[in-house]
Amino acid sequence: MKIRAFFALTLPDSVVRWLADHADTLCEYDRKTEVSWVDSDRYHLTLCFLGDVSLEQVEELERCTREKLADFTSFQVHINAAEYYRVNKGLALIAALPAVHKELEALHDLMINVADAAGVNHTEEDFKPHITLGRLPGKNKFKKPNHWPVIDMFSLADSVVLLQSKAGEDGSIYTPLFEIPLQDLS
Repeated sequence: MKIRAFFALTLPDSVVRWLADHADTLCEYDRKTEVSWVDSDRYHLTLCFLGDVSLEQVEELERCTREKLADFTSFQVHINAAEYYRVNKGLALIAALPAVHKELEALHDLMINVADAAGVNHTEEDFKPHITLGRLPGKNKFKKPNHWPVIDMFSLADSVVLLQSKAGEDGSIYTPLFEIPLQDLS
């Protein structure tokens, strides 16, 4: 059995509420109503998309993640941009993006190493950690704003979760497969 999975950071309710308000302001640019806006209860910061993995690989991913994250300290993620982000020919996103940050880059790279160690074939071409606010077809008429509304918030990265993604009637349904806490910041 194959499971569609990815590594992510969960977001606190206060950040989710602020991002939901921000997504509402972006709706004015969706004049052709092509964007499928994500329900705020599904917001997370995607660190590394794995694609399809087996149940055996999930067990190995958990073992490797526990080992690799044993000494990784929690940190603050600065979310400071929103943009149109083309994932591939068939999919584009409206996403909130974190600032380039050495701890976030190190965590992203570590999760790629975990995937490699667990034998998971994945693609990282042009991937960047992001929070999906909306999805739309790769070919679309979305009017990108000249100046995106400002985002400036922080979120504590205090655990990494492996999420299963299943297609649902109203968008993807995410189920945590495991969660590994990071070392306390203090």
